Amino acid sequence: MKKILFRKLLLDCLIFFSIALFFTALIIWIFQAVNFLDIMIEDGRDYIIYIKFTLLIFPKIVAKVLPFIFFISFLYVFTKYELENELIIFWNFGVEKISVVNFFFKFSILLTIIQIILSSFIVPKTQDQARSFLRKSNIDFLDNFIKPRKFNDTIKDITIYSDKRDKDNNFTEIYIKKGNGFDNFQITYAKKGSFKKIGNRQVFELINGATVSVVNNKTTYFGFAKSNLNFSNLQSNTTTYKKTQEVSTTDLVKCYRNIFDKKNLDLSKDLKIENCRTENLSNILKEFHKRIIIPLYIPVLMLTSLLLIIKSKENINYLKYRFLIFIFGISTMVISEMTLRFVSDSFINNIVLLTIPLILIMILYLLFYFKLTFSNSYK
Repeated sequence: MKKILFRKLLLDCLIFFSIALFFTALIIWIFQAVNFLDIMIEDGRDYIIYIKFTLLIFPKIVAKVLPFIFFISFLYVFTKYELENELIIFWNFGVEKISVVNFFFKFSILLTIIQIILSSFIVPKTQDQARSFLRKSNIDFLDNFIKPRKFNDTIKDITIYSDKRDKDNNFTEIYIKKGNGFDNFQITYAKKGSFKKIGNRQVFELINGATVSVVNNKTTYFGFAKSNLNFSNLQSNTTTYKKTQEVSTTDLVKCYRNIFDKKNLDLSKDLKIENCRTENLSNILKEFHKRIIIPLYIPVLMLTSLLLIIKSKENINYLKYRFLIFIFGISTMVISEMTLRFVSDSFINNIVLLTIPLILIMILYLLFYFKLTFSNSYK
């Protein structure tokens, strides 16, 4: 009978937690997907790239909101059980409160392992895969990002301006600048222009214009009645290099070990791991902290929500007590995120940050142990 009661309580918690986690992540994902529309519209990418990119950010959102939804869900279910007198069934069947604590504490450790796997392996992999779509894709819809009366610099080292655009996608009064240097650049002006596809190439056909080129401070000028500018295989200004957060955990471990042993300035080429250099060590350590240490706060949140079983709803201060538990849980999540700012190259400092969740777990569990072991009365 006790196993059935535990299974029922855990199942209710998991159902509410799963639904809340999915829909919360989905809402955030929808907002972010809308923000990423510029990848297809302004950056001129294919819509398939946009869909793949946005889908791959979902695991990151889930990993980010999981601790918060976890705490709120279990706090809500435990409160609901208490207010509807369902917890009394446990106590009437001889279930000890410390047994409930132990059961859910073990479950929180399992969830912590899942969160570490998610944040350490799945999220970096999906983030790198999403970025790889941008690295390997071409800018296919060039006419999408040229907005009239606005300087458009989506394409790397190219700025385009057009005064007007008609319903047939023909542009007028076109200004194009290639290059960002003072002694090496090219400026093209044309009365009219439109994008056309010639074979596999996409060109910008310009009518009645002129081009001024400056190379090593030497200027050349030529006019044209018609000219085609090749816009194939262009790079956008969107970040396409691999960030530290997109590097796999195994590569980060390998990188850290080599930096620590060899003290080289840059091991990116030797190990073929991007951002593997001494000056990036702080970001590497922050990634370790984010992926491994922050998930350790999940058992803290579980024990915090279990504080509800110490007092009964009949207690005059129950509402205030429940509010304090909520504030403590939220504060714990804020602290877990704040510790990321204090990660540094100092080994001792990072060890101190590691001990914070462990100390909180120990304090909370000892509180349960002494409170529930030496008190048999239901409060």
